[in-house]
Amino acid sequence: MSAREKTAKTQKICPECGSTSFEENTSRGELACSECGEVIEESMIDMTQEWRAFDQEQRSNRARTGAPLTPTKHDKGVTTKIGKGPGELFKVNPSKRAQYSRLKKWQSRIVESKNRNLSFALSELKRLVSYLGLPQSVHKEVAILYEKAVDKGLVRGRSMEAVVAALIYAVARQHKTPRTLDEITEASGVDRREIGRTYRYVCRELGIRILPSQPEDYIPRFSTMLGLSDEAQARALDILEKAKNQEITSGKGPVGVAAAALYIAAVLTGQKKTQREVADVVDATEVTIRNRYKEIVETLGIEDEVEKKVKEDENNNKD
Repeated sequence: MSAREKTAKTQKICPECGSTSFEENTSRGELACSECGEVIEESMIDMTQEWRAFDQEQRSNRARTGAPLTPTKHDKGVTTKIGKGPGELFKVNPSKRAQYSRLKKWQSRIVESKNRNLSFALSELKRLVSYLGLPQSVHKEVAILYEKAVDKGLVRGRSMEAVVAALIYAVARQHKTPRTLDEITEASGVDRREIGRTYRYVCRELGIRILPSQPEDYIPRFSTMLGLSDEAQARALDILEKAKNQEITSGKGPVGVAAAALYIAAVLTGQKKTQREVADVVDATEVTIRNRYKEIVETLGIEDEVEKKVKEDENNNKD
C-alpha cells in the first residue's frame, strides 16, 4: 500500500481526488468516495443484528438488549423483579405458589436501605420535575447528585423531600432554567427555610458552585406564562442587556428585574399587561415591579416613550 493510501485510511481522504466526502455501502461492506467512486475500505464488519423482524412482536422477542441505563431509577433500570402484581400468582402451578410467594417476599426484604431510599426519593423527584416542567437534563443531574448525597450520608437526619427540592433548586439554576424558592416550596410542600438550609448544606458538602441567577434566565418562561409574543421577549432581553451595562440590575432580585423588563416590553410592543397581571404570574409584588420599572425607564431614558404608550392604551380602551 502506498503512503498516500495509508494517509487516506487514517485521515479519510480520497487518494484519487482528495475528497473528504464518503458513502458507506452496508450490503457490500465498502466505504467509497462520493465524488469519484474510489473504494478506500472493503470487507467492513457489519455491526447490525444478524436477525430480521417483520413486525413489532418479532422485534421485541428477538431483541437481546433492553432500555439504556438511566440514573433516574434506583436500579438504573436493570433490576429483575419477581412478579408484576398479585395476578401473577395465579399463573403459577398450585404446588409452587407458596414457594413463589416466599421468593417474592424475601426479594422485597433483602433490598438494601440505600436502594429503598433511592426508590422513594427518585419517585418524588420524577413528580417534582414533571410538576415544575423541568428538562430531562436537570432530572438526570439531580438523580446523580442525590445518589452522591446518600453515599456521603448527607440525607441521614434530614428530610428526603427537602434534599430533593434543594438539589432541584441548585441544578435548575446551573442549567439556566431556574425556579423560584416559592415555586419549589409549593410543588414539594417543604418549608421555604428548610429548603434554603438544606440547599446551602448540600452545595457545600458536594462542592456545587452556583452562580447568582440572572434576570434573562427567567424571561423565556415568564414570557410564555404571560402569553407575550417573540417580539416582546426579544425587546425585554434587549432592555435587560442595556440595564446591565448601566449596572442597574446589580444587587437586585432577578425575578423583579425580569418582571419589570417584561412589563416595559409588553407596553412598548402594544401588548397590554398591567403590573398586577405580571405580579400575579411571576409571583412578585407590585411594589417590587414598580420600583424596578422606575429605575430602568429613568436610567435608560425611555420614561416618556413608555408613559406615552400607556396613555394611548388607556385612551383606546375608553373609546
